[in-house]
Parts: sequence; C-alpha cells; structure tokens
Amino acid sequence: MRYDEFEAAIRHLVARASDDNLRVFGAETVVRLVGDERLVDVAVEYELDEDASAALTTARDSVLTASPAELRAHLARIGDGILTDGDMDTELLNVISALEHWTTYLETGQRGELYELAIRSIEQVDFQVSADLSDFLAKTEMATEYERIERLLTA
Repeated sequence: MRYDEFEAAIRHLVARASDDNLRVFGAETVVRLVGDERLVDVAVEYELDEDASAALTTARDSVLTASPAELRAHLARIGDGILTDGDMDTELLNVISALEHWTTYLETGQRGELYELAIRSIEQVDFQVSADLSDFLAKTEMATEYERIERLLTA
C-alpha cells in the first residue's frame, strides 16, 4: 500500500466508524502517544520552560480524565513556554500534537482530529522503522499499527 492509499484508507475508516469506536480509538491512541517512553530521553528543559514542562506532565497524566477546558489550559501553558524556535524534538512535538488533536476532538467532535491522531500514531512507528512510501505497510511494525487502527475503528 502506498502512503497516499494508506491516508485514504484511514480517512475511510474514520468516516465510517461509530461514535463509540471513535472514542475508544481516540482514547487508546492518545494514551499510547502521550505515554511514549522515548520522551524520557528528550531534554525537555531545553525545549520547554518549567511551567510548560509541568503542564505537559499534568496533561500526559490526566489526558483521559481532564476536561477539554483543562486540557486546553495545559496546552496554552505549553505553547507559552516553548523555548525552541522551529526545531523542537520530534517525539515531544508528536506528544503535543496528539494532545492538541485529542483536545480539539473532545471540544468539537470533529472526526478529522482522530484521523490526525491515526496519522501521528503511524508516524511514530515510521520514525522507528523508516517505512518505504511506495510500500508503506511492508514492515511488520507498520502493518501491525495499521491493523490496530483498523481493528479499533471497525470493532
């Protein structure tokens, strides 16, 4: 499957998923993304100021229990405390992006936000294994993640 075919398949899955499946997929995916242990290796003190770092920790710990307003407030603190200038660590950027998409989904119910979560999730795997865009699911890890996404959205 080429990358553009993969994107189309994810769009189709998200469009056809039930609201319950979307919620379960979103919750499982955001927990997986923000709980990524590789973030431990990131020198967050060079990426975020102290308040932003604290907000990120709180948001990660409460991603499924905080209200959308609470998550939005954490994201605002994170945004205000970014120290980098366009060169943020990829893993940290992925976590912040996942928090943003999940929060916006909770606020608006827009399915497109969960499409973006699916893309961030597959990108996280791609970052580890470097998939070939012409045969995007050829590597076992990529196929496994696609199958997880498909299973949760069609359960």
